[in-house]
Parts: sequence; structure tokens; C-alpha cells
Amino acid sequence: MDGGATHNVETKHVDEKNNNEPPGAISLIFSMKEEVGALANALATFKTNGVNLLHIESRSSKASSGYEFFVTCDDSRGGLKEALNQLRQSSTSLTILSRDQKAHDSVPWFPRKMKELDRFANQVLTYGAELNADHPVSATPPRPRPAPRLTTLSRQGFHDPVYLARRKQFADIACHYRHGQPIPRVVYTEAEVRTWGAVFVELTSLYPSHACREFNHVFPLLVDNCAFRADNIPQLEDVSCFLRDSTGFQLRPVAGLLSSRDFLAGLAFRVFHSTQYIRHGSNPLYTPEPDICHELLGHAPLFADPQFAAFSQEIGLASLGAPDEYVKKLATCYWFSVEFGLCQQGGQRRAYGAGLLSSIAELQYALTDQPQVRPFEPAKVAEQTYPISELQPVYFLADSFDDAKERMSAYAHTIPRPFSVHYNPYTQSVEVLDNQERIISMMQTVRGDMGVVCDALRKLSVRM
Repeated sequence: MDGGATHNVETKHVDEKNNNEPPGAISLIFSMKEEVGALANALATFKTNGVNLLHIESRSSKASSGYEFFVTCDDSRGGLKEALNQLRQSSTSLTILSRDQKAHDSVPWFPRKMKELDRFANQVLTYGAELNADHPVSATPPRPRPAPRLTTLSRQGFHDPVYLARRKQFADIACHYRHGQPIPRVVYTEAEVRTWGAVFVELTSLYPSHACREFNHVFPLLVDNCAFRADNIPQLEDVSCFLRDSTGFQLRPVAGLLSSRDFLAGLAFRVFHSTQYIRHGSNPLYTPEPDICHELLGHAPLFADPQFAAFSQEIGLASLGAPDEYVKKLATCYWFSVEFGLCQQGGQRRAYGAGLLSSIAELQYALTDQPQVRPFEPAKVAEQTYPISELQPVYFLADSFDDAKERMSAYAHTIPRPFSVHYNPYTQSVEVLDNQERIISMMQTVRGDMGVVCDALRKLSVRM
């Protein structure tokens, strides 16, 4: 490096503001040359230019053998531009987490650690017109993601003051939840349990003949371990613990609808944002938005299947740092797989999408000869349009979850972003593979894993 010039200076934009940061705050990540007083000099740069530091955090750098520093600055008084110009001369790398989405060559911000999901978990849409937003959301039946338009009947809950007050209680639970905490338990009312029971009885009568093999394998385990019964609404914490022990997936309470980017980012960490409330009891077989029937009966069982969990995470990882137009494509792939997917088993079509498995009417319709059924090819799926207020005219058929995952992985390689990502389950973090050091580190990890596999094969061959 000549004259202290930076090796790497880039700008990334943050889609949503951190609720804990005041107006004018901006975050930076930078590394310094390993020399005595380097960090002190960098911090003095902020002080000299009148920039107040709100937060500073040091951590081991994944790009070099040294350290990197994460700081949040208060730029309300100015001076940050001058401080950055000086910092560029002394740092070896500098990343500006900018909220200007129009910044040249910017990469959308995405969480690197699971706990960073706290940053956007409360940034949900509210009741009303926002439910028409074009992004993944849960709903049952028959419109999971995106949310359907509200009908006169479905608006009843939004005009029931008792129901709205109850919904606020659930929203407060979600808004106060933080990563690492147990999900608060809820005492459901008799009316809520009756609504759940009406849905439960109808759907469970269809699962043996309509749901995929993996779903029917897991469902009895949820009955035994999480009290899935017609007279009981399971607790999210119990289901989350079961999923974590099975595949590392876990649930996180959410008050409403998240953006596509935020929702898919959760899947990258094997976190599914789940609602905890239940639909209005006036029409138990329909809801215009996500509710616990859809989440637990439609989604939860297959998150306990290793192949399906890997497939779902693949979509989430592909979304991290992807351009907006590709996030929309991935959301469409999610729609036609995790929500409305079909698979081939024993020469027959079976449902694995949660929108189907939580919809009495559409679960039966999807397996008839009425809709079109096409092969699951992500590049084509991503361009498929779909209605959001009627039964789907087109479904996509996967040969297996493994095959669907491989196809999604291949499609992810076509997304234009200047790096690859890898999820590290030990640290519950996403590693960005954008330089030689990080790639070598991952290769060493893979080499170690392959050594274990080879050793196991040798021992197995001795016993055979």
C-alpha cells in the first residue's frame, strides 16, 4: 500500500433505518494498519471534525489477520465528510453503510449476524391498503404471499374492537421480542381455540392423501412433541425448539407483513418470521393475511425436514445483497415453491407449499386436472405472473427437494452481486466471500469436513 491509501473503499445502502439510531446517524466498518496508535488516531479524526461516536465495536477481521471496527456516528452537526476523507488515507478498508439506495454501485445492506434481524423485525405493514403490497406475506386460504385484497367479509375483524385489541396484544409481544429470548407463551381464548379446531379438523383429514411424504412423516411428531391437537393451539416456543433440534430452523414472532427483502433475509439464517395471532372467528376457513393456522399447519412441519430446510435457506441466501429486481424474482420463486409448490412422489402429485397445505379449497383443487402444472425451473418460475385474488391457474412441480435446491443454487449464481455468501451455523452469521483470504478460510473448513466424511467411509467399508 502506497502512502497509506485504502485497499478497498465501498458504499452499501441500508434499506431501513435502525430504530435505535437518531436522525443523522450513519454506520461505518473500517480496518487500520497494524501499528501502534492506529486506532487512537482514527478516533481522533472523528473528534477533530466534531463527529460524535454513538457506538464503537471491535471484532476480528475476516478479510485479514487484523481487526475491523464498527462505529455509528452522529452526523447531525456535520463534519463527517471531512472525517471520512481523512480516514480513507489511513485505513486499509472502509465500508460506508449508506441509506441512500441510489448510491452508485451500492449493494443493499443485509444482516451478517442472526441478532441483526432485530433491526427490521418491527418494520411491518399495517392493516388496510398495505396488504396489497407486492412482496411475500403469509395468508390462508388461498392467498399466502403476497397478501390478497380484502373482501367485505374479511374486513369484519378489522372493525371488531375486541378483535383489534387482541391483535394489539400479539403485536406488542412481537415488537418487544429480541433475538435469543424465549418466545412468550400465549393463553388463547376458547373462541380462538374453536377457530383453530375448525381449521385443524378439515385440513388433517386431507393430509394423508394430498400432502407430500415428508410432511406426513413430520406431522405426527408435532402432535407428540408440540401438542398439535384440535383442542389446543401450539405455542410458537415449543414448535421453534422442535424445529431447532430437527434442522436448526427457528421461529420468530412478527406483528405483520415484512418486505420481501427482510422476510427472505430471515430464511438465510434459518429463521422464519411467524405470526402468533389467529384469524377472526366469523369465518374460520378464510383469512386475508398471515395467522397461526397458516404458519403452524402450513409451514412448520416441513421446516423439520432437512432437504426442505436447505432449499428454503437457499432462497434466503440468494436474496442477500441482491438487486431489487432479483429480490422480486426470488419472491416469485418462493411463491411457487414454499407457498404453492407441488412435487412428484410415487407417480402422483403431492402438495408441499404452505399456501396449499393450509387451504382446504386450494389443496383439493391443485391436485385436479384443472390447473396447468409445469416443471420447476427457477429462471422460468421467476418470470411467471400470478393472480392474488383467485385460485392459481399455474403450479410448478419439483422432482424432489434436493433437485429444487440444486436448481435454486444454480439460479442464485446468475444474480449479479460482487460476492458469494456462506452461512456459518457455529457463529450464526453470514460470511461474505469477496476476497482470497475468506475463500481460503472456507476451503480449509470444507477440507476438514471432507476429512471426516472420508474417515467415516473408510470405517464403514471395514464393517461391510
